[in-house]
Amino acid sequence: MTDSRTDAPLSASPAVRVLVVDDHRLFREGLTALIGRADDTEVVGSAETGAEAIARVEELHPDVVLMDIMMPDMNGIEATRRITADHADTAVVMLTMLEDDDSLFAAMCAGARGYVLKGADTGDVLRTVRAAARGEALFGPAVAQQLTAFFRHADATGPTVTAFPELTDREREVLDLIAEGRDNAGIAHRLQVSTKTVSNHISNIFAKLRVSDRAQAIVAAREAGLGRGA
Repeated sequence: MTDSRTDAPLSASPAVRVLVVDDHRLFREGLTALIGRADDTEVVGSAETGAEAIARVEELHPDVVLMDIMMPDMNGIEATRRITADHADTAVVMLTMLEDDDSLFAAMCAGARGYVLKGADTGDVLRTVRAAARGEALFGPAVAQQLTAFFRHADATGPTVTAFPELTDREREVLDLIAEGRDNAGIAHRLQVSTKTVSNHISNIFAKLRVSDRAQAIVAAREAGLGRGA
């Protein structure tokens, strides 16, 4: 995060109350200090997992949540989906290292009002936070360029959002086959890998999606449109 001089407060309105969510303590503390230097924003709390973020929103009712994507326990996109569904007055801004289209559009679909890369300077972050608090959607310059490029090259059917961006391409492929009703041996045969490799992928999928068994994974996958090849 570049420590640049921030914008002056736009008005004498109460400070924007911000919750900072990131699983890296040093980054979280640094961001908290930088936001605290602005006269029109204050950090009211922090969290290091998606599940903790949801609990802190329930407790603190912040105006804006600055949300990382890749975190243990629950990823930021799922946490954003739950927060925006239950707390209409709380805006979420994604703050992440991920620059891929899947993560960007998944965050937008989850209800995020902004998406800023961690390499952005403090001024860009604060402008996005202020806009989100006003009910506007704002994306940092790098992300705006990414959006423009994506839509410029999108085909006539429009952009598509890949389900479960926290999964690797192979894990998503395995999940799709699970949703088709294939067993481990059938998946292994289809992908030309060992059943042990398939089992490892499935364990990772269950952990990332926070499901406990195959049935729950199938439900989640089919709700997201996977398994249609069955």
